Amino acid sequence: MSTKVVVLGSGYAGTGAVKRLEEELDSDAELTWVSENDYHLVLHEAHRCIRDPSVESKVAIPVDEIKEPETEFVKGHVENVDVDGKAVELEDGEVDYDYLLVCLGSATAFYGIEGLEEHSLELKSLDDAREIHSEVKAAAEEASEDDPAKIIVGGAGLSGIQSAGEIAGYRDDHRAPLDITIVEGLDEVFPGNDRELQGALRKRLEARDIDILTGDFISKVDEENIYLGGGEDEDPEELDYDVLLWTGGITGQKEVAESKLDKDERSNRIFAEQDFKTSDDDVFALGDSALVEQGDDAIAPPTAQAAWQAAEVAGENVARATKGQPLKTWDHKDKGTVISVGEDAVAHAVKVPGLGEIPPNVFGGPAARTLKKGIAARWIADVTTPRRALEAWDDL
Repeated sequence: MSTKVVVLGSGYAGTGAVKRLEEELDSDAELTWVSENDYHLVLHEAHRCIRDPSVESKVAIPVDEIKEPETEFVKGHVENVDVDGKAVELEDGEVDYDYLLVCLGSATAFYGIEGLEEHSLELKSLDDAREIHSEVKAAAEEASEDDPAKIIVGGAGLSGIQSAGEIAGYRDDHRAPLDITIVEGLDEVFPGNDRELQGALRKRLEARDIDILTGDFISKVDEENIYLGGGEDEDPEELDYDVLLWTGGITGQKEVAESKLDKDERSNRIFAEQDFKTSDDDVFALGDSALVEQGDDAIAPPTAQAAWQAAEVAGENVARATKGQPLKTWDHKDKGTVISVGEDAVAHAVKVPGLGEIPPNVFGGPAARTLKKGIAARWIADVTTPRRALEAWDDL
């Protein structure tokens, strides 16, 4: 009887793991790939679609262009993982497994802020990017130079900064009457990171006429206003908006809440060891849906870069498990950070294998822009073909 291996999710972790499994599994193993989307979204470039929806053909790759013909693809929304019955429950049916790799990605965290989920947009899928573009365009068409539409981006992390840059690009391309503001509860953009990098990002955001408000958390949202700060002795500050995009945090998928896998009860992110094994010996997890141990009480960061690296080892480990071979452990190695702000980009602590860190510590300009394009193009080439990567280059 053949061994059934199932991978959940078509993000970076799931896509990379499928490619590795196709290389490593014995010919008598059956590989099934399950996702609610029949495409892989190059998520760290999805913000480009906010400015220009035609870019989606370059950053959304059909699964049939990625997987081998022998790999079965099942389109469906995962409802639950039944570890006792060794089955993945979908909205319409179920998929049995012998070994399971959970790569369901993350959901947006709204932190219980009143009205935030109801009134904000998010950027997790191609449909989300389309909706943001549509809402920004509609707001601009109803506004005027004397009364511009107000676009608020909640959160000054990677997604918030890049999304604000693309909204500014749309404004400039179409001479649209838009006022754009980033709101961040902590005291600086890209919180918790290198101060030189933070300063470089702030400089470029302000150069794009993007206002930045830091130091007050959103406490409430209604259909017209966000409310900042406030408490027993002071009233919150009100900011009206026409479009609100929330990028302020991630959490695990609620669909795994009922599974018997050990997980963080608040976020539903699954606990995984450095070899990606979970509390069930036949279930592995990685990517944003997991808390992957990294020793000394550390966990892997929820980044695309970490998911790419982890997918290689996780896919190989699942194949090893099917053969009864020992598993490998994985250590995340930070290769630096590159963030786009419209057409511009900023790079920090970039490391090249065998050479180490490229000076200076922070740089922008053509070198950073080319590096940003190169990272995305390399991923596209790895999971499809160099030709597809080349065709996408101008839009990355």
